[in-house]
Amino acid sequence: MKKKIIFVSGTFNVIHSGHARLLRYARSLGDYLIVGVTSDKLAGKESFVHQKLRIENLKLFSGIDKVILINNLKKTILKIKPNIIVKGKEYKFIENPESDYIKKIGARLAFSSGEVVFSSTKLINKEIGLNLKNNINFSEEFIDRRKINKKKLINFIKRFKTLNVCVIGDLIVDEYIDSDLLGASAEEPSLVVRPLTSKKFIGGAGIVAAHARNLGSKTILFALIGNDKEKEFVKTQIKENKIKSGILIDSLRQTTLKKRYRVENRTLFKASYLSQNLLSPNFEKIIINNVKKIVKNLDLIVLSDFNYGCLSQNLVNSITDLAKKNKVVIAADSQSSSQIGNITRFKDLDLITPTEREARISINNNNDGLIVLADKILNKSNAKNLIMTLGPDGILINQNINNDNKDPRTVDRISAMNQYPIDVSGSGDSLLIVASMALASGASIWEASYLGSLAAAIQVSRIGNVPIRSNEIINLIKN
Repeated sequence: MKKKIIFVSGTFNVIHSGHARLLRYARSLGDYLIVGVTSDKLAGKESFVHQKLRIENLKLFSGIDKVILINNLKKTILKIKPNIIVKGKEYKFIENPESDYIKKIGARLAFSSGEVVFSSTKLINKEIGLNLKNNINFSEEFIDRRKINKKKLINFIKRFKTLNVCVIGDLIVDEYIDSDLLGASAEEPSLVVRPLTSKKFIGGAGIVAAHARNLGSKTILFALIGNDKEKEFVKTQIKENKIKSGILIDSLRQTTLKKRYRVENRTLFKASYLSQNLLSPNFEKIIINNVKKIVKNLDLIVLSDFNYGCLSQNLVNSITDLAKKNKVVIAADSQSSSQIGNITRFKDLDLITPTEREARISINNNNDGLIVLADKILNKSNAKNLIMTLGPDGILINQNINNDNKDPRTVDRISAMNQYPIDVSGSGDSLLIVASMALASGASIWEASYLGSLAAAIQVSRIGNVPIRSNEIINLIKN
């Protein structure tokens, strides 16, 4: 049976709720949805975001089957021969240029009945600025205080492509489920939602490795997943991101899956499907032996700990010893969200990046100020450097004065750079990997922290775990 093709076109500077309603409506009319993005040349002044980025953003929408670039609307429509062309309801009572030629291919126009009409241009100007750089607080005071050279920052990023990076930890599949809120149940005190579309992202150690690879490094990932339906998604993501796979299949556990039910771009509630049992001695031995084989060629090892069992203490100690003996930079994060972690169990590392909450949980300390807290974490872990993330208050940076540090200014702060975050999930992972790669490239902790903060600002500007690329950071620095 021939598929019914639906076609929607537009500039799509920002994918907002009006677009989402239009695309969902279009999807409901047929079998195959094609979305055309007006090229920069054709859109002219209406295009505030580069056409490649607009296309990439649309590809994240789960209901779209194909995204194409439009240089000539008439030629595009006559070529793909859609059955239905969908437009917003604001076009219903005006003359539409498509009406003159779509009869040749037997197509018809349909108009969305969405209640709200948004203008991407107005939305950009009003809420998030003409582009990302206008939302960024570049912390010029920090740059001046630490005498940071922007050309050096760019050079560090360019060196990322020379690095060999190994990521070990808990891999997660994140699923975002966009829903309509139908209201409160009459039978019991609960909310009722109607799931509409979903999109999966690779998270945890997986997104840390994807960031590293897309930033230019050669990257290998060691993690455990289950022999379940999420396995193929993970394998596909590893392949698409060109990450060398050290993925191990454990039939006694399930791949960690976190579902976020979202209403109008806000998470209403989460559901987690996971195993927290420690990896077996056999898997532990396999990972250690594999790292031994490659450690002499590594520049950086990152331990991404979500406390789901992949990073046993023996594995952590063994990997740390290998890194130290071979002079490989090593960094770690230990997250405490629905689970409890302890960042101080990672000893003698070059960098640790806990949140304030994770730091306090690790040493059972709810009273001390941030600087005292950071000092105690450094003393207990004997890490060289600490970046404590403080959510909307930015980060605190602390050097361990016991590690041959000659700079008397061992503590500093960077304010949160993104003034209008959209989705804060994954910001810590992006900061961890970029700051770690910067250290491995020869940057100081101050330079590394600045680059990590820029990466986090980019990450929170979009929904879901989307790998960061070097040119995104470089473009921000240049601007």
